Amino acid sequence: MLCGVDEAGKGAVLGPMVVAAAGVFDLTQLDSLAIRDSKTLSPRKREELFPMLTEMCLFHVVSVSPGEIDAALPLISMNLVVARAHAACVAALKPETAYLDACDVNAARYADTVQSLLPYPCRLVAEHRADATYPIVGAASIIAKVTRDRAIADLALEYGDIGSGYPSDKKTIRFLSEYIREHGIPPACARSSWKTVAALLEKERQSSLFDF
Repeated sequence: MLCGVDEAGKGAVLGPMVVAAAGVFDLTQLDSLAIRDSKTLSPRKREELFPMLTEMCLFHVVSVSPGEIDAALPLISMNLVVARAHAACVAALKPETAYLDACDVNAARYADTVQSLLPYPCRLVAEHRADATYPIVGAASIIAKVTRDRAIADLALEYGDIGSGYPSDKKTIRFLSEYIREHGIPPACARSSWKTVAALLEKERQSSLFDF
């Protein structure tokens, strides 16, 4: 068996990071599907493909919560957080070969890092933009993205419109700013270790000083 591994939400300030692995015994199984990087597909198309992929492929998902990320980052890098989740997904499927979407600027070094975290030897191929190159990584990308999208939708039921959860999203920043202004702390769904949150907390602190 071979598998592909990819993540969704590494750079988000709200919600989990989700890593998924998709495995097949024959790559031609994916030929009938328009598999490519999930970011190039509409949410509707990803949702349409998701049940097909989860039925067609062996798969494993690791979701890393904001709290887990905040606890890890004083001790290790975000790249290592991702690598550990990649390794957990590979270990769960036990493929002979795994294609990884590399999150390190040095793809070969990233493969070595993930290999060091595996309990058994596995041929690892780590490349940048692997989700656009290998359909099996594209499949993992779709599974990861849909799983994260659903988690964000659940958070929206609790908090209201929080946007996509990324710092570049004006809705996300508006939600965070208003929440911090009202409560004085970030919400539990936020990664408090992110510079985005620290900047908003400082902005609110400065604003409060001017009120006196």
